[in-house]
Amino acid sequence: MIRLFAGLTVLACLVQPALAGPDAAAINNAEFRGKPPANGKIDPIVVKAQVLLDRANFSPGEIDGKLGENAQKALRAFAEAKGLIVNKQPLTPEIWGALIATSADAIIVDYKIAAADVKGPFLKELPARMEDMKRLKALSYTSPREAIAEKFHMSEALLAALNPGKKLDEVDQTISVINVMAKETKPIATRVEVDKSSQTVKAFANSDLIAFFPATVGSEEKPTPSGVLKVISIDARPYYRYNPDYKFKEVRSRRAFTIKPGPNNPVGTQWIGLSAEGYGIHGTANPSKVSKAESHGCVRLTNWDADKLARLLKKGVEVAFIEREAANRK
Repeated sequence: MIRLFAGLTVLACLVQPALAGPDAAAINNAEFRGKPPANGKIDPIVVKAQVLLDRANFSPGEIDGKLGENAQKALRAFAEAKGLIVNKQPLTPEIWGALIATSADAIIVDYKIAAADVKGPFLKELPARMEDMKRLKALSYTSPREAIAEKFHMSEALLAALNPGKKLDEVDQTISVINVMAKETKPIATRVEVDKSSQTVKAFANSDLIAFFPATVGSEEKPTPSGVLKVISIDARPYYRYNPDYKFKEVRSRRAFTIKPGPNNPVGTQWIGLSAEGYGIHGTANPSKVSKAESHGCVRLTNWDADKLARLLKKGVEVAFIEREAANRK
């Protein structure tokens, strides 16, 4: 029995390095050789591609190191914008080369956790029901880990994988994070297109595509509007006001109520109001669910994508809702 235990211990030691997450060097030095990235696993190639897409304003949504639906959408949009061939393989050597040419900055960098990152206040738990949210003073993050992950556009799982054994609530702790803070140009969008079937949002400056985002666009119960609307308001840190006339099936309240601002507010950190009452483009408390869940008729982006889009807009910009074959929607 003792020998068996010793053998298992040795085996565990041998296996442990294989279970370790990707490190900064592996991601920063990653080179695509034409082999498709692994499915369902954090892949250094995919992390690098997602970060470069994010910097180029072709958002992959939450950066998680996996070649999921949103990353594939962004890759195809980027390839189309660059005039490259788009086929069943979303990442090709040609697309990789074009991505690499967009930025030479390091993908993963060191970051020293600041006092503001851990100060809070944090929620002990985010209520599942909207009615319970109205009692809270703010819809804050639930932990420093969540706050830091969102600050750098990454999933909590990727943040943890890059920093095994490190405490993410300790001031002055040096951790590895995604370097997404690239310099932004500030063209003003003249038109926004929301594609209902592909669940994407595109911002144009005249005929030039200047930003692309994966999105959650309505639901069968509460579809988004049709036609062309206009931006009528742009509000950071919005309050959320529930109207019983909305008749959300999961909300039982027959009275109107208000939920205070915060990143975990139902509309996240940004509200872009449209010229159809109650409809807008906004952030979300669940970035991993963008394009993978339904909304109450609005257009839902990650908080950082909603913030970026808001910086490109001004009141009066047209937002066109594009109808395509529903069969293309996943």
